[in-house]
Amino acid sequence: MNKGPKNNNARASASQFFVAAELCRRGYVAVVTMGNTPNTDILCSNIEGTKFVHIQVKTYIPGNKSVIVTRKAEINYGKNFIWVLAGIPKAQSNDPFEYFVIPSSKISKYIRQSHQLWLKKPGKKGQSHKDTDMRAVILPPGKDLSGWSVAQYKNNWSIIEKLLDRPSKRKVPPKS
Repeated sequence: MNKGPKNNNARASASQFFVAAELCRRGYVAVVTMGNTPNTDILCSNIEGTKFVHIQVKTYIPGNKSVIVTRKAEINYGKNFIWVLAGIPKAQSNDPFEYFVIPSSKISKYIRQSHQLWLKKPGKKGQSHKDTDMRAVILPPGKDLSGWSVAQYKNNWSIIEKLLDRPSKRKVPPKS
């Protein structure tokens, strides 16, 4: 029996397509950038193409305690930048898909705080932690060192919907 791809790149690519499919299912236009757009795995717009969000996808297997992100998660790229932590079950699993839809402003704030607390906290043998580019987002039921939980963002697609659904107030010039 084929247990599915063991290649992490294939798994990450698949998760981007699963997220894009979920957005399309909800009536949006979602395009996977295939690595051609910095910091954006999926570019998503309303059907009119008048409002856009940039989505960064990070993949994990449901049941994991955390998702690894890089130092760039500490950067707030603005209100139209969203992180989606995509829990994609293994092919032979009956586990459901999980998505945590998190605004850049929230993930940047808490990842930065948690990482600074981790650096100050002694390691298991009392040693100092060494700074790296890696950061961890703790998954429910856990919380990070600052006490932050991503639980409220589980399947919270309304964060993207609110950014894309408000109709434009653009005035149409009168016909002459």
